[in-house]
Amino acid sequence: MHTVAVLALDQVIPFDLSTPIEVFGRTRLPDGRPGYQVRVCAEQPDVDAGAFTLRAPWGLDGFDGADTIIVPGTADPAAPIGPAVRDALRAAAGRGTRIASICTGAFPLAATGLLDGLRATTHWIAADLLAAAHPDIEVDPNVLYVDNGQILTSAGAAAGLDLCLHMIRRDYGSAVAADAARLSVVPLEREGGQAQFIVHDHAPTPQGSELEPLLTWLQGNLNRELTLADIAAQAQMSTRTLIRRFREQTGATPLQWLHRARVRQAQHLLETTRHSVERIGAQVGFGSPTAFRDRFKRTTGVSPHTYRRSFS
Repeated sequence: MHTVAVLALDQVIPFDLSTPIEVFGRTRLPDGRPGYQVRVCAEQPDVDAGAFTLRAPWGLDGFDGADTIIVPGTADPAAPIGPAVRDALRAAAGRGTRIASICTGAFPLAATGLLDGLRATTHWIAADLLAAAHPDIEVDPNVLYVDNGQILTSAGAAAGLDLCLHMIRRDYGSAVAADAARLSVVPLEREGGQAQFIVHDHAPTPQGSELEPLLTWLQGNLNRELTLADIAAQAQMSTRTLIRRFREQTGATPLQWLHRARVRQAQHLLETTRHSVERIGAQVGFGSPTAFRDRFKRTTGVSPHTYRRSFS
């Protein structure tokens, strides 16, 4: 039997805490034996979970002998962790313990230095903050989870469930993991490289700026096959000036902005209509179905058909 220690920090997100407890706690081997012993550990017995206070049965000594430690997300990712927690996580890593974070649990894990030099993820809305606070980490906001072997990270709460099932599959194989997935009423087959389903907002453009009319025009002409020269002519700028000012005000080139706007509109149409993928690609301005599928998958990580099955 494997032992999983779940760390409860102050302001822990209850769903992130309960997910590994439920998933690992319900896992059964083919002969009916439990696959895991689960320990809830904390520095202090009482933990502030926001809406309620919980009592952890184990102290940090619960990490001793654990095969896996889970660091759930916290409501305040910028909050510092205490030296006792930091040292306990580092000591566990030194013993070879597998350590995984869920959602913003990447922040306390990052504070230990254990993610330095590694690729990692967190909830997409906090990815920029993680990258800014820890420049030695390669933050990838576009995946469900990242498995570096001993150290693993996941995106939002649902991706934390995917990560737990992935670890069960690593420990006991696909049959046991599939059974755990059925008990959780989720599919087993979502892979870590699948993109988080993010609506890619554009950087805000100040009202009254010189680009505001141009962006409005672009949004209204997504169905046209626009070139950089077309956009520059509409803006009455040279292409070089257009690219420079676009980067300054939106963080993207004109064509990058246009591609993202088209994919975003395609996401909306896939969710709300039954139009064919080919028709949607034409509606949002891609010259061919192949070009649409390629750009959509490059941006979201999944095909238009897969996106529609998930969100229509």
